[in-house]
Amino acid sequence: MAREKQPEAAADAEGTPERSYREQLDFLNPIAQPLASRKLTRKLYKCIRKGLVGVETGAWPGPGRRSAARSPCASLTAAKHKQIRRGVKEVQKFINKGEKGITVLAGDTLPIDVYCHIPIMCEDRSLPYAYVPSKSDLGAAAGSKRPTCVIMIKPHEEYQETYDECLEEVGALPLPL
Repeated sequence: MAREKQPEAAADAEGTPERSYREQLDFLNPIAQPLASRKLTRKLYKCIRKGLVGVETGAWPGPGRRSAARSPCASLTAAKHKQIRRGVKEVQKFINKGEKGITVLAGDTLPIDVYCHIPIMCEDRSLPYAYVPSKSDLGAAAGSKRPTCVIMIKPHEEYQETYDECLEEVGALPLPL
């Protein structure tokens, strides 16, 4: 009987629409400040996606080839070329090494102890950071099926204009007290 209920639950999960920005705000943790607006959140996701595609040769994939943004190893390729840093351990390591970039944190990560030291490290080194409402959307923007709670976006000439817009808006966000 349990086997019959599992496919139904899977079908229900697939049929449910994604949560809107306002619905995602209900699941934020208490330290998720400064929170990116809906518009800035979209720009940050776009910048992350461009960071993934920007490491490729720049040519469109030919017939029969998959695009870089949808390939399962796209995030590994981007990390290999040092355009994005993904995960608490990797971001923390490169903040300590002195890398510059925009740090994007997921606001619905629990327990908070997993990444509560990252904003302090960013403030000490004058790095801009912002929270977005969903770790699953953050992971999807990075080309991963798994949720991600922290990503660092590094500047690159292929998406410099989008990066500069995001940098300006994230820098204008008020820091928490």
